[in-house]
Amino acid sequence: MPSTISNNFLVSRSSVPANVRMRAERELLAAIDASRRVLFLDIETTGLSRYYDEITLVGYMSAGQYYVHVRGEDPSHLLDELASAETLVTFNGTLFDVPFLLQTFEEASIPATHIDLRYATRRLGLTGGQKVLEELLGIKLRNGLEEVDGAEAVLLWHRYLRGDIAALKMLVRYNLADIQGMCKILDFVVDQVEHPDLWVEFVRMSQGELEQQIIALADLRLPAPPLRENASSFYGVFGDRSASRAVVVGVDLTGSEAKPSGYCLLKGNHAETCLVKTDSEIVSRILQARPQLVSIDSPLCLPVGRTRVTDDDPGRDEFGIMRISERILKRRGINVYPCLLPSMQKLTERGIRLATALRSAGVPVIESYPGAAQDIMGIPRKGAGPQWLQRGLAEFGISGDFVEDLPSHDELDAITSALVGTFLLDGKFEALGGERESPLIVPNLKAGSMPLVIGLSGRIAAGKTTAARWIEGSGYTYTRFSLVIDDEIVARNLPLDRATRQAVGMELHENRGQPWLCEQVLKRAGDADLIVVDGLRWPDDHAFFVERFGNHFRHIHIRAPIEMRMRRSGADGIAESREGFLEADAQPVESMIDTLGQLAAETIDNFGSIEQFQTEISRVINQAGIGVR
Repeated sequence: MPSTISNNFLVSRSSVPANVRMRAERELLAAIDASRRVLFLDIETTGLSRYYDEITLVGYMSAGQYYVHVRGEDPSHLLDELASAETLVTFNGTLFDVPFLLQTFEEASIPATHIDLRYATRRLGLTGGQKVLEELLGIKLRNGLEEVDGAEAVLLWHRYLRGDIAALKMLVRYNLADIQGMCKILDFVVDQVEHPDLWVEFVRMSQGELEQQIIALADLRLPAPPLRENASSFYGVFGDRSASRAVVVGVDLTGSEAKPSGYCLLKGNHAETCLVKTDSEIVSRILQARPQLVSIDSPLCLPVGRTRVTDDDPGRDEFGIMRISERILKRRGINVYPCLLPSMQKLTERGIRLATALRSAGVPVIESYPGAAQDIMGIPRKGAGPQWLQRGLAEFGISGDFVEDLPSHDELDAITSALVGTFLLDGKFEALGGERESPLIVPNLKAGSMPLVIGLSGRIAAGKTTAARWIEGSGYTYTRFSLVIDDEIVARNLPLDRATRQAVGMELHENRGQPWLCEQVLKRAGDADLIVVDGLRWPDDHAFFVERFGNHFRHIHIRAPIEMRMRRSGADGIAESREGFLEADAQPVESMIDTLGQLAAETIDNFGSIEQFQTEISRVINQAGIGVR
């Protein structure tokens, strides 16, 4: 909220340089004039981020009369007052209130003269948030509001949305106290200006007048709570599409195995939660659950250029401790800890370790940010109290034992993390991060359309390339892992044969990793809306494409008996070639294909005629268009 409590103290006026004091006095004299229309203004919001949060109400006072605009009401009077005012008075409005106003009301006209009391007092040697200044100056305006702060103000709004009109009245009273405090602080500032001819009677308000404003609130007409929108519910968001039936695991991870982490198995909209401790327990639970996706509230990668989490990393000074995703959130007004802050290093290391283990088993893993998801779903964060987060999740449409028995806040955040996975599977997400960073996923209800991607896996000569070329003929853009490998081979001036491709492919897998290879394969498809990827070989490949495209990725595995595969490759009947085929089929780079096949959405047996195979591929193409339903 605009007023933030700090432990700063009053600095002696004599310590302020004379030239600074004189400049402040001149600026104040230019702004304060009895003939000017002065508007005091203070906003309340759902949080600090203009990107994710919204204005809940605007309190404003002109000529001693207090007004309030509640979100959803006609803003005409507020906009008229802004347009006719010549001087605006706020506390921290430069950074908070005014940007929020301009974002919410594009037609708003902000007065040319703006007295931001945060800076006016600072120039006169007075520092701190508004409540701190009120205490230092002996301003007593908050009887009955002593426990209300920015976090409580957000909760009051959520209570109002759920039918508590008294909560809105309390929020308005809190807002009025902020504006009354501004009047008193401005009185103090004016008293510091050494100018005997200054006329400031319109600013000064007696204690009786302030009390009359409070009494007048009893007659203030406030709107009834609005109806909750259908979009603010699980099925309002996901409908009956496949994401609404998905199995997703959410983990609110801690930095140590000694401290419990929250765990949620989300089956559709039903949540089962518990606390888990060790990595082995987390991994075993996940593998047993066989989820489509795992969503972890933890950093899952290092800043590009860093090689380890500790401060003795040679790249510490050059590449820093913060990732692009964290910088983006900072710019959006979200207070996020850098992933390699000393207090975060163990958590980051643990998250990366778990993600690597799961992806190697073909389990897709994403990094989630529960707070952003809660904002988007209109759910109070755990800072408002676990019971409010519990209630918000239940109102969103999540069922489970947590509804009756309040679990730990870690389990509630694990539910939210799992929900982020559902958003991703449905294509309603935004991936934050830079190139070569594992992205941080946040929900986005306004996300645009995504490409439809078909990935084909299978052993040598099973028919995957034939199938991929048929699919290409249906309008898909073709791309293939071996094309990326061939570029490496050509660059090294090596022969373009199967043995070299397998050797270089294995080297790239071990040294650069499958995510790098997958990125290069995708780059060849450009901005195509329909993509077919030939040659998935590792469980990591499956994980990558699900993490990137959710349910818009369809993995097809093709099987054929070895004798048939050898015959198709032209190898049967010649002992040396047969041995060569078997040797190629047994190379390490081919070793995980059968395991990968178990992760496929569908398996096609290419045992019969070419016509039968083509019929099956046509069926897959026809179903792919509705594969995300």
